[in-house]
Amino acid sequence: MSATPPYRAPWWLPGGHLQTIWPLARMGPLPAYRRERWETPDGDFIDLDWVDSARDVAHPAPLVVLFHGLEGSSRSHYARTLMRAVRAFGWRGVVPQFRGCSGEPNRLPRAYHSGDSAEIDWILRRLRQRAGDAPLFAAGVSLGGNALLKWLGEQEHGSLELVVAAAAICAPLDLTISGTALGQGFNRMYSRHFLATLKRKALAKCAAHPGHFDAARIARAASLAAFDDAYTAPAHGFAGVDDYWRRASARPWLGGIRTPTLVLNAANDPFVPPAALPRGHDLSPHTRFELPAGGGHVGFLAGPWPGTQDWLGRHLLSHFAGHCAGHLDAHLG
Repeated sequence: MSATPPYRAPWWLPGGHLQTIWPLARMGPLPAYRRERWETPDGDFIDLDWVDSARDVAHPAPLVVLFHGLEGSSRSHYARTLMRAVRAFGWRGVVPQFRGCSGEPNRLPRAYHSGDSAEIDWILRRLRQRAGDAPLFAAGVSLGGNALLKWLGEQEHGSLELVVAAAAICAPLDLTISGTALGQGFNRMYSRHFLATLKRKALAKCAAHPGHFDAARIARAASLAAFDDAYTAPAHGFAGVDDYWRRASARPWLGGIRTPTLVLNAANDPFVPPAALPRGHDLSPHTRFELPAGGGHVGFLAGPWPGTQDWLGRHLLSHFAGHCAGHLDAHLG
């Protein structure tokens, strides 16, 4: 697959907010997903949506896994564009939906969070078995990108046993900086959007699991910080929002990454201020950091009006395809 050109935002779509919002109206059709349910070791479940390849099962195609963002799913615009590209390329794809994100409430009081590298590890180990002799590639968007990068840094050389190459798109990296930014100015609009579903799900958990959480605090939460302090932190073993944001951030782990990894952020991403971005000393030599001037938060719309989202899928597959030959050489050797 040929390399994609560097990303340039369309002249007719100026600014990070428009570049974040307009792509939501350009989703395109859903891929032909096949759903599968996995029981988790702790008595819960996750749902995975698969895109299958037409290749002979004796010669399995590479498998691309996508970890979605906050309140995302396989229906998110970025999941659609990547999985359609995977299908067109003749590969296999899968979107594991974090607990409670597949359209059905999960069973346990817990849900998912930005630093859940243990869940990433469990999923990738199962997918490595399913991939067979074919390469396994991992991508993560926003929250999913942060969790994936944290896992890669924690695992260091161990990640190479599971994943050939990885990519993180618009990962917040420093949750304290991004979380604070989402409580300010126009960004509060995005926070209200997320809170509408987060609070509804959390309050349902309060009803299903009495005594675990303070439902009144959750109901009063007017910011992501307040919600994370009332629900996300206690549900997942953190002392509070500050402890959660500090311990779940991926930036301290970037130097440990040994898997070839693309880290893609937009300079005008309203969710990820410049202070949250990695500096040179943060990055492992095995990472390639790209910072186009435009793109918004997981927007990356391209082409003439009204634009398409094809660039992101092609760019990720180009990155992954560049590591296929080395994997096959090593396997055959």
